Amino acid sequence: MQRGVDLLDGHLLRVLATVVEERSVSRAAARLRQTQPAVSGSLKRLRDIFGDALLVRDGTAMVPTARAAGLAVQARRALGELEALLVEPEAFVPSEAEQRFRIASPDYIAPSWIARLAQHVGAEAPRCRIELRALGPTFDFERALGDDELDLVIGNWPSPPEHLHISLLLEDELVCLMARDHPLAQGATQVSEADYLAAGHVVPVPYAMAQRGVVETYLGERRLGRDARVQVPYFGLAPSIAASTRLLFTTARHFAEYHARLLPLALLEAPAGFPRMRFYQLWHDRVHHSAAHRWLRGLVAQFGRELVAPAMPQRGQGNPSPGA
Repeated sequence: MQRGVDLLDGHLLRVLATVVEERSVSRAAARLRQTQPAVSGSLKRLRDIFGDALLVRDGTAMVPTARAAGLAVQARRALGELEALLVEPEAFVPSEAEQRFRIASPDYIAPSWIARLAQHVGAEAPRCRIELRALGPTFDFERALGDDELDLVIGNWPSPPEHLHISLLLEDELVCLMARDHPLAQGATQVSEADYLAAGHVVPVPYAMAQRGVVETYLGERRLGRDARVQVPYFGLAPSIAASTRLLFTTARHFAEYHARLLPLALLEAPAGFPRMRFYQLWHDRVHHSAAHRWLRGLVAQFGRELVAPAMPQRGQGNPSPGA
């Protein structure tokens, strides 16, 4: 007797994924360019193989079972791997390529980084598209990478996921942004630990599940805590709040310098001993050998290095002027 796995083939996997997505045998048949009886026959075979109804009626609609929803995700992934076996690896020619690159990142990356990436892709690969998605505490980016919903994630983690491919983009120091007329900014170049802990802070919500930020991790290890007076959903809101209040905002220097050129902000070094921020790019094994994605990752790494290297001032230089 044949095992269930021996009865599966690419055709059945495609029927499974399409029927679950369309929630209709007739619509799936039209999309697959098959007759409705043929798709119904394939669905019956799938039901026998998996021992599950897969698609059931709910009033006037058809809905997938919980088992079918999970199987459809695995089927799409398996189809992608099967198709990859039949495709000869080709060199990536940016000027001729038509591809969508889906990148997820928190908004603490300075806009100049993404702007440089967009400029280069637009000039070198004009028919390619960049789709940016926001990371957040409820967004499972690891699942999205595995399920072909994302191609690349840019972020900062004290403990990056070990099962994904990872590349260090850059290291940046932590600094404190505050209103230009803040008492701590008058003649100082660094915030002391005592002043830091005594101050009020504007703090973004965590952007990744089960991950604390760099500052919270560092302070927690020392059994210290800061006074988070205002919590915001986006990093981009924090500089404006700091500029209009007596609150401090702790962030990477490249992000702080960008906003200090636009707002009445002072930029001071974080207290001595604060860790540096490490920025990574993460990707799944399914795109690891793709020439197009290697090209993309190379650009992201290049512009990340350019963002920090020329702009990193020597410690003790003081605050940048508003127009710098």
